[in-house]
Parts: sequence; C-alpha cells; structure tokens
Amino acid sequence: MAPARAHHLLACLLASALLAAATPVTGGGLMTDQLEVLFGQTQLLNDSNGDQTIALTLDRVMGSAFKSKTSYLFARIDMDIKLVADDSAGTVTTIYLISEKDWNTHDEIDLEFLGNVTGQPYTLHTNIFANGEGGREVQYRLWFDPTQDFHTYSVIWNPDEILILVDNMPIRQFKNHLDSGVPFPIYQPMRLFGCLWDADDWATEGGRIKTDWSQAPFVAYFRNYTADGCVPSSYAWVCGQGPASSSDWFDRGLDDVKQQQQLREAQDKYMIYNYCNDPKRFPDGYPKECGLQ
Repeated sequence: MAPARAHHLLACLLASALLAAATPVTGGGLMTDQLEVLFGQTQLLNDSNGDQTIALTLDRVMGSAFKSKTSYLFARIDMDIKLVADDSAGTVTTIYLISEKDWNTHDEIDLEFLGNVTGQPYTLHTNIFANGEGGREVQYRLWFDPTQDFHTYSVIWNPDEILILVDNMPIRQFKNHLDSGVPFPIYQPMRLFGCLWDADDWATEGGRIKTDWSQAPFVAYFRNYTADGCVPSSYAWVCGQGPASSSDWFDRGLDDVKQQQQLREAQDKYMIYNYCNDPKRFPDGYPKECGLQ
C-alpha cells in the first residue's frame, strides 16, 4: 500500500477505539443499529419501510466514514453500494476489514472503488494484508454501471480462504497457505470500515486526472449491511449464532461448478491487473502464493 493510501485508511481507522463484543447482525432496518458514523457530512436516509441508507459525502474539506459496531474473527460480510455518479475522478469509495492493534502486523481485506471521468468504467481494486504484509493487489473493471443502482459486494473470510464476490459472483479467491509459509489472516479479529475520500494523487490513471471539486459534494450510498461471523463471548469466539446464520460461509469452498466457472470468467474478462503477473514488479520471482493459488 502506498504511504498516501495508508494515511487515509489510518485516518478512517484511528477515528475510533476498539468496541466491546456484540452479536451478529442482519440486513435491513436501521443501519445505525449495526454501524457507527465516524466523521464527515454523513446523511441518514430512511424509506417508508423503515430501512435506512447511509450516504457518505466528500467535499474539499473532508470525506466521511463509518465502522461496524462489532469485530469478527472470520465472517461473511455483505453490503449494497451505489457509487459516486458522473465525474468521480480522484475519489475512492471503500469498504474494508482491518485489525485494530499493531499496524506493523495488521491484517486487512480491501475493496476500493476507484473513480473515473464520466462515462468510463469503475475499477475495483482489491488487496489483502496478513501479518503486516500486503502488496497483493488485483484489479477488475466493473462490467456494469455501479452508479445507476445498488449492487452487492461481499467478503467471505474463513480459516481456509478469502472470497470476494460481486452480486454473489466470486471474482477473487485467496487460499490459506500458512503451511507453505504464506501469511494468512487467521489470528486477529477485524472490523468493517467504509470510507469516501480524496485520493487524486493516485486513484485515477495513476494520479494524472485530478478531482474536479466543482462536482462536489460527491456522494456514495450504502444499505442492507449484513454480517454473519464469529464474535467474542465470555471465553471464546462463537460462530454462526445470528438469526439468519448459515454455516455455509465458514466451511465453504468453490466446489460448486457454476461458481468455479464464474471465478474463471471474472479473471478472464474483467481482471485488468494481478500482482502475480507483473514481472517488472517481481524481477527475481513472484511471491510464493502465486504458484499455489
């Protein structure tokens, strides 16, 4: 992660302290029952059904952010997001899971949506940190307009693998190869954060295109947050006790033929960068996991 990106993510993270244990949550209803607004000009929109949408805003003064009210050691996280419309160049909308203790050994799972000029597709930038070691960037061009309607973005994190899904279609799989010496986030609980921030020093075409502040305020919308995971109890971590809980996420793999095909399709059609295919970055050989996935 570049220093500027780390700075912005740390700003979102350090706006809060570690909260006490909570129970798993389900989607719908008030987002503020499940998420805590951290800073910025955040709007809470309520519809006639009593459901709530969080609108994060970004202007020249500051961005905005929220966090989950509980942390998890393994979970399935789902969030519906409608991204910044029109000219979003320079902006980054992100949801990410991150541990909250020592930064030098932190774990993190990133989904960052890189804004672009009007009419150009969004880039979904993903990254995975384990024991402070990151640099596992994989990027995709979204194959739909994510500003016209809500789409569901999901993370499944269990002891065997991390899956990232878009509208329930797997696009990235990162397997646990601790037995081969590859770090994997398995010991530290993580909390969900959402943030909208200015990153025009790198986000769009490597920073060539800057944020057009005449378009501000920029707004991204979040709703239907669901989290099913392992939460702390008195003496241990308790898994799969939520009202809508299913053990599928905890022990699942891509055994389903359809989802295996979907993963290959996402990699073949929509992936635009994979650190495991970047010889300029790794002239002396790729990271160990690249030959194991």
